Amino acid sequence: MEFLNENQRAFYREHGYLVLEAHLPQSIIDDAQAEIAHLSKHAATLTQSDDLIDVEDSHTPEDPRIRRIKRPDLQSDFFNNLMRSDYILGPARDLIGPNLRMHTTKLNMKKAEFGAPVQWHQDFAFYPHTNDDVLAIGVVFDDIGLENGPLQVFSGSHNGSILDHHYDGVFVGAVDLEGAGLDLNDAVPLTGPAGTITIHHARTLHGSALNTSPRDRQMLFYEMMAADAFPVMGAMTKFESIEQYDSLMLCGETTKEPRLTNIPIRVPQPQPAMAGSIYEIQAQSGKSGYTSYEEERKIQ
Repeated sequence: MEFLNENQRAFYREHGYLVLEAHLPQSIIDDAQAEIAHLSKHAATLTQSDDLIDVEDSHTPEDPRIRRIKRPDLQSDFFNNLMRSDYILGPARDLIGPNLRMHTTKLNMKKAEFGAPVQWHQDFAFYPHTNDDVLAIGVVFDDIGLENGPLQVFSGSHNGSILDHHYDGVFVGAVDLEGAGLDLNDAVPLTGPAGTITIHHARTLHGSALNTSPRDRQMLFYEMMAADAFPVMGAMTKFESIEQYDSLMLCGETTKEPRLTNIPIRVPQPQPAMAGSIYEIQAQSGKSGYTSYEEERKIQ
């Protein structure tokens, strides 16, 4: 155990999430904020999303509104190095072992007063694997409270089934809470000061509301899995070759022997007509757990 104690590991196994408050030093937070500002300059050149940045529906070059910075590890040495640091990999190794492979990275901006919601979903619905030693580490660069769209989870949901993320027969990456018999009031908000990290199991049901507050909620996600977790055919996991897959190793040793466990799986097929970012995929769903920006403004 590098960072966690046995109580924390037992809590994660029971509830499917963990919060480590103020896990990162202020120096890393300051450097991250500067790097985010640098990467964000590209948005002023865009009229629509591209391979680097996903913009809000209300974005214009004159009033840039960034929804997501895509693959920050490829755009920034700082974020690539942070991903490979013990601050991130130490807790992950404590939970799923010494051999870790990256799945993807993303920096969800959720800017003050317009940051888009992410509807309820389980990561495993997008990328089922042969075992579920799969998790996401969220790195918080702003103080997060109830008012600025914190990540929310349904405690213990990782022990249940993979819920239906389809609408009208097509995978849309979102769960109808009412149809699943779930109450939004039962969700647990994951709050904390800047420098906090959250960890959630890939089968944990989670989402985050629209940010209508005057404060940003910028959160970077590093998604990873045990090296012996291999994607199931039909998953939305990039697997071009074994060489490409092995290039995603973060630490430890790779393997060509997938570990199979008895876990529930749904295949995210057929794919929707617009299979881009999660925001674009979820926009094709029916009922949702969170209101849109326009709906929220009508309520207010």
